[in-house]
Amino acid sequence: MTGPAHRFAPGGPLRGSLAVPSDKSITHRALMLGAVSEGKTRVERPLWAGDTRATADVLRALGVRIDEAADGQAAVVHGVGLHGLRPPGRVLDVRNSGTTIRLLAGLLAGQRGDFTLDGDESLRKRPMDRVVEPLQAMGVEVSAREGRYVPLTIRGSAVSPVTYVLPVASAQVKSCVLFAGLHALGQTTVVEHVPSRDHTERLLRRAGIPVHWRGEEITIAGPAHVRLAQVTVPGDLSSAAFLAAAATLVPGSELRIEGVGLNPTRLGFFEVLRRMGGRIDWHVEGGEEPTDDGPAGEPWGTMTVRHAPLHGTRVAPSEIPLLIDEVPLVALLATAAEGETVVEGAGELRVKESDRLAAVAQLLGGLGAHVEARPNGFSVRPSRLAGGEIDSRGDHRLALLGAVAGLVCRDGVAVSDFAAADVSYPGFERALMEVSGG
Repeated sequence: MTGPAHRFAPGGPLRGSLAVPSDKSITHRALMLGAVSEGKTRVERPLWAGDTRATADVLRALGVRIDEAADGQAAVVHGVGLHGLRPPGRVLDVRNSGTTIRLLAGLLAGQRGDFTLDGDESLRKRPMDRVVEPLQAMGVEVSAREGRYVPLTIRGSAVSPVTYVLPVASAQVKSCVLFAGLHALGQTTVVEHVPSRDHTERLLRRAGIPVHWRGEEITIAGPAHVRLAQVTVPGDLSSAAFLAAAATLVPGSELRIEGVGLNPTRLGFFEVLRRMGGRIDWHVEGGEEPTDDGPAGEPWGTMTVRHAPLHGTRVAPSEIPLLIDEVPLVALLATAAEGETVVEGAGELRVKESDRLAAVAQLLGGLGAHVEARPNGFSVRPSRLAGGEIDSRGDHRLALLGAVAGLVCRDGVAVSDFAAADVSYPGFERALMEVSGG
């Protein structure tokens, strides 16, 4: 194990109200679209954490000025226009952020000059051919180590419109193609047989770019003029999921999560939790603005979660893209559910910050869970968790999973390298103490 261990143990019920950190996915996209916007973009309530810092630092290296408020609650991005990003004359380090490199590859496709993107040891193991292939189909000169790993080198060139069928549902790949399509002369279409999160489409519409749907097809036309004036980032549903799981599992809990994003394409985990018997409700209070082409902006509101007994369920492959970041939590909930829970079609988790399928089976198994790993998922039978120690493996989702597991394990859980949680939820331990009376 590496890094200092933090111990989480059973305590009182989770009660009260709190707000979760701002949405990581939306912050990435708002900073990037603001960078190529015509004029200034004001981003309210951005998330400043490991991955989004990587995005901001890379954009600054590309010549974009980003002013941050002293309290971190706002940022002003001084856009350089669609073709205004400049080669920095050095390798761009995205650290461990897969979102940064995959989305930025699309934005860089139509720029002038050569750009090389690299990352840390973990990122160098993650496949990038899923963005290399569509970019090459659009005429972009892009190369990767062994054809599929970072570093990526992109030589700015003319971008051709394309119709690209996603082989696997992925909001990151979809966003990369749409970002590249901003540069193309003509219509770029992405076909997704299974819907994925739609933050990019909503922000494009907010920036004045028409996005058209026809069945499974999403189409934009370029070259585009990006004019993104203002974005307010709601609370992150993936962060809220860990608190929702904790409140569901700990007897006597009743927790309100305020100001959280309620984008329908991010509610998959909470729908599964309801199906398992979870007592969870949410209502939209604002944020979404209708346009002729559909909604722009992000709905937000309040979520209330109460402790509840659970029963097992089956999570189908078609559901996975809408809860991809929360699949490990389904495994933890399943240990407390009556009957068996089966998750299928989650092979994408093998190429995240860690192999999350293998890690979840190993980590929860080490705490006493009955988890059977499968090639593209797992099955879980109910069990009483004893507790122990786990290594986050530098993966923020696994660090948070260990913390929530500690609340229901008989002897608690010591999470090594818990600092990894700061990538998406800085201050999680403090928030947990506030609502549990610790």
